[in-house]
Amino acid sequence: MTFMFNPKKYGELLSQYQPKLIRTEAENDEALAIVETLMHRPNRSLEENELFALLITLIEKFEQEHYLPGTASTPRSRLLFLMEQRQLQPADLSELLGSEDAIAAVMSGDREISTFQAKALGAFFHVDPGLFI
Repeated sequence: MTFMFNPKKYGELLSQYQPKLIRTEAENDEALAIVETLMHRPNRSLEENELFALLITLIEKFEQEHYLPGTASTPRSRLLFLMEQRQLQPADLSELLGSEDAIAAVMSGDREISTFQAKALGAFFHVDPGLFI
């Protein structure tokens, strides 16, 4: 069965949540609450996945500007963010990322996330694998 992205359904989600640039702590908290809800929703639709990725991007932008000036979002920081939100440890991803050495190298930033790992992480977190590349 092939799933198709439904622009109308996505438009309805955008209308419901009305995502926009985050400028205040309150707006950040609201976006985080929506991300939390979406994160724990089983069988998210493609449209919900897109909204999820959009909100993560907006949250990261706000947090980089307000908490970590001068730093840029990276695939590793996105992975760490998602792990933190789900309260996961590196060992929890051992089957996805390979050996403990591979996990340690990715977590420390010594090794980039491979395309294969990005696809596995995308499926695991129900997000676009491009977040990890």
